[in-house]
Amino acid sequence: MGLYTEYLNEIATRRNQGLNPKPIEDGALTQEIIDQLRDQGNEHRKASLEFFIYNTMPGTTSAAGAKARFLKEIILGGAVVEEISADFAYELLSHMKGGPSVEVLLDLAFGDNQAVANKAAEVLKSQVFLYEADTERLAAAFAAGNVIAKDILESYAKAEFFTKLPDIEEHIKVVTYIAAEGDVSTDLLSPGNQAHSRSDRELHGKCMISEEAQAEIQALQRQHPDARVMLVAEKGTMGVGSSRMSGVNNVALWTGKQASPYVPFVNIAPIVGGTNGISPIFLTTVGVTGGIGLDLKNWVKKLDGEGKPVVDANGDPVLEQVYSVETGTVFTINTKTKKLYDATGEKELVDISSALTSPKVEFIKAGGSYAVVFGKKLQTFAASTLGTNAPAVFAASKEVSHEDQGLTAVEKIFNKNAVGVAPGKVLHAGSDVRVKVNIVGSQDTTGLMTAQELEAMAATVISPTVDGAYQSGCHTASVWDTKAQANIPKLMSFMNKFGLITARDPKGVYHPMTDVIHKVLNDITVDDWSVIIGGDSHTRMSKGVAFGADSGTVALALATGEATMPIPESVKVTFKGSLKSHMDFRDVVHATQAQMLKQFGDNVFQGRVIEVHIGTLIADQAFTFTDWTAEMKAKASICISEDATLIQSLEISKSRIQIMIDKGMDNAAGTLRGLIAIADQRIAEIKSGGKPALQPDANAKYFAEFVVDLDQIIEPMIADPDVNNADVSRRYTHDTIRPVSFYGGEKKVDLGFVGSCMVHKGDMKIVAQMLRNIEKQNGKVEFKAPLVIAPPTYNIVDELKAEGDWEVLQKYAGFEFDDSAPKSTARTQYENTLYLERPGCNLCMGNQEKAGKGDTVMATSTRLFKGRVVEDSDEKKGESLLASTPVVVLATVLGRTPNIAEYEAAVEGINLTSFAPPLGKPPVTASHH
Repeated sequence: MGLYTEYLNEIATRRNQGLNPKPIEDGALTQEIIDQLRDQGNEHRKASLEFFIYNTMPGTTSAAGAKARFLKEIILGGAVVEEISADFAYELLSHMKGGPSVEVLLDLAFGDNQAVANKAAEVLKSQVFLYEADTERLAAAFAAGNVIAKDILESYAKAEFFTKLPDIEEHIKVVTYIAAEGDVSTDLLSPGNQAHSRSDRELHGKCMISEEAQAEIQALQRQHPDARVMLVAEKGTMGVGSSRMSGVNNVALWTGKQASPYVPFVNIAPIVGGTNGISPIFLTTVGVTGGIGLDLKNWVKKLDGEGKPVVDANGDPVLEQVYSVETGTVFTINTKTKKLYDATGEKELVDISSALTSPKVEFIKAGGSYAVVFGKKLQTFAASTLGTNAPAVFAASKEVSHEDQGLTAVEKIFNKNAVGVAPGKVLHAGSDVRVKVNIVGSQDTTGLMTAQELEAMAATVISPTVDGAYQSGCHTASVWDTKAQANIPKLMSFMNKFGLITARDPKGVYHPMTDVIHKVLNDITVDDWSVIIGGDSHTRMSKGVAFGADSGTVALALATGEATMPIPESVKVTFKGSLKSHMDFRDVVHATQAQMLKQFGDNVFQGRVIEVHIGTLIADQAFTFTDWTAEMKAKASICISEDATLIQSLEISKSRIQIMIDKGMDNAAGTLRGLIAIADQRIAEIKSGGKPALQPDANAKYFAEFVVDLDQIIEPMIADPDVNNADVSRRYTHDTIRPVSFYGGEKKVDLGFVGSCMVHKGDMKIVAQMLRNIEKQNGKVEFKAPLVIAPPTYNIVDELKAEGDWEVLQKYAGFEFDDSAPKSTARTQYENTLYLERPGCNLCMGNQEKAGKGDTVMATSTRLFKGRVVEDSDEKKGESLLASTPVVVLATVLGRTPNIAEYEAAVEGINLTSFAPPLGKPPVTASHH
């Protein structure tokens, strides 16, 4: 009873926190509970029954294995539990989603008892999470003439697991709750500083928005028992900044429906809306849970008599309200007409057909996208085994093909990696495609959820078609606290066994790596035709095409080696002019966004692929652009590289992968050695001329084509959260890009941060060179604000040490990380000195380290959302201004924003990231927008 006693103690602790008993994952604890169920006189029997039925996790958890075996025993009469009949045991098995439960059902179906076999078969017909071991048993039994196997396969071939589900409701009443005005970041729905609790769904749910908001949502549910609460981003986009599954889980927990009566705190089908719709990656996550995401269009640009937008004093378009969505407003979603109506269901307000496409309706009907993905595979398998054609049950994949139209880069990659497309069929943007995934990344604050998803979908090993997959440790690198110590080793052990390369070795043989995941994924992507899926919105590689995804989509990619999505439209970005020697490439990135908004008015990047023709930059440096495209709200980005540059990038990748091998990080499957072989093959193809670096066709069609004018970039550019803008909806967006002169050299800076996935080795060298410059000019370097430096990778640290730059940083450092004694508590106060932090995300993540409340932070990172890097104080709003490395360093030396003369003096003689447009290919300026 030892484990059960520990569980009771944990329950008592959770009760004091206002929490229910934690769902059980451990098989040994489940076995103790089962033993108490067998004992009619046991004092804990009643509670054990409740735990066994309602509080045991499904899928491939060891608890699910123990539960499935005991249910089998009950069905066969080997055990008697009065409260669990054989029929109820079947029902419980039907909710366990595969793995041990399917194994048990197959045992029963192929057993000697005909009545049992028939009932087991009926339950199996409703299951979709079958893997090779299961389907091989079915195929073998069918080949041996087993009638039950044939019956099950015929049901699968007809997709009865889907067709027998009830259709979705025609009328869905919703009542609005405005989560915030302006863009709603997933940090609001699932704060980064609560990342440690994401796999404990009930506990994590308490961090959504605020306790007051949660109470208001519950009040709306009581007032409108016939309606579902729809979370709304008023005058903004819902779910920007991240792919966070935990955000959708939290919304579903408070506003959705319980997935199964026997699985606690797993809710599905949330309904969310935004004036400007839903962020693409967040919308994918909503689909995972069978939810609905609405583009409300309730505010539109006011037009003058000539049909042109009316602008305010700042040059921003004036918006006028089409209809109100204030909290408590009741609407009716009509899933047949695909329109949103008022409460009566009679007054049409907006077309919502984009939220109710045939595939999305299937997700809603099936309770999520996984069931559809696995169902399609199961139907194909069954029909093939039976030697029949599968009937058309699911919506046909949308195939868009335009004769005599070339392909963009993303269209080429999707066509090359497409699965299940007729040979010779050429698909263009808008087509729905199943694609092979080459590289998968799981990060450490979502990884525990990915592991849960893998267990829930009964997956036990990585798909053999995936070239490489990596589990990071960077998001929890700053502080090795009790939360990290409890979560991370468990995560690394699971992922290592599943088949990923892991940042930490569960056996402790190699040194823990906390390298920023995006940098590692960029290195292990060794083919520019690759498809990459990663559990973070900044999965934006400068080779191949990468998509940030929720933890569930990552799990699906790991388990199946595939992803399904429409081919996105592209925006072509080229460059003209020349970059001033004192400008950093980060300024080019910011200027791209500013010039695009100025030219088009609307953000033409949103939801599309940015095809950036940046071929003269190697992958490390080009990543600065692709990384920022998440902040541009693009779905993804693709770098178009020149042959020689791509070869150089691949050689760098090979050397870094070899370092990982030398450290002992390769696995039994030889994943890392395999990646080097793929890189060698790609280099040979380029050198031979047989397959040059990826290029779009000359006659490809784009949503828009945009030329960045480098001549216009004459001073450093800063992305400002604009925290005091009178229009709340314009705060904390990444669209307010200002030149440094805007601040007049007077804005106080309280802390600087050089780090995150936005920087590379060159940035670290720039810091050292600037310190040398300032020391030479002033005789010494004095910091008037703290400067926190977090190198992206250990490789960079090693190279800086070898090249003499690290000792310059050490000279001024008041703190240097020590892996033999990592920090166990987060820093709360900073001195005016330089902090050399462990490689990893650090302040950018905001889940461990943070700036002081109310600080103005100048950072190289990507995040300026409220409360992310810095929280508000009672007296002042926290600000996270985003700039280039030289601006950040100089701001900490001055304690304020620099003026342009100070800046030019500080960077004199420093080789900033130089960039010139590729020659020989003049930019095209025509637009299809």
